[in-house]
Amino acid sequence: MNTKSVVLASTSPFRKSLLEKLNINFECAKPETDESPQINETPQKLVERLATEKASAVSISFPNSLIIGSDQVAVCDDEILGKPHTFENAVKQLTKFSGKCVTFYTGLCVLDSLDNSVKSLVEPFHVHFKKLTQQEIVNYINAEQPLNCAGSFKSEGLGICLFEKLEGDDPNTLIGLPLIKLVKLLKEHDFDVLSNLQ
Repeated sequence: MNTKSVVLASTSPFRKSLLEKLNINFECAKPETDESPQINETPQKLVERLATEKASAVSISFPNSLIIGSDQVAVCDDEILGKPHTFENAVKQLTKFSGKCVTFYTGLCVLDSLDNSVKSLVEPFHVHFKKLTQQEIVNYINAEQPLNCAGSFKSEGLGICLFEKLEGDDPNTLIGLPLIKLVKLLKEHDFDVLSNLQ
């Protein structure tokens, strides 16, 4: 059994509820990081860098811990789209997605704060959107208020009404934390989830 504590470098209620599925003890900490993309940075490089930076940002406060960082962007027509933050931006995003495939890239990192060793990866997930009317888009946004979600929807809720199909290895990825890959990265740090259940 690994005695290191586990820390989620996120205040996202979605990521917290996903990590709770693993039934291990963990704490949450808010990472102070600048999420601006760098010049010519690919979506994959951006989310992997930010996941690692988020884990690093809280590592000072948690010695001898395994720190989980994660970041996600949506990509449509080679454009990186983050959280809409406003109703108008959410309408724009969903209008753009109508009838198209949107790829979500989730960066995932597990950092051991004792020796600063990092295991990280990027997990893609593809969402095929239905043709959506403006009324459907407005009704959806009013009902679910997904203004703090990359891509302007919540796949775990009513957002499912917007899709033709979903393609990916792990449905948790779309919500913000690829648990299948997280279990693998924790194991690479000698933390076996099934041996550390609460």
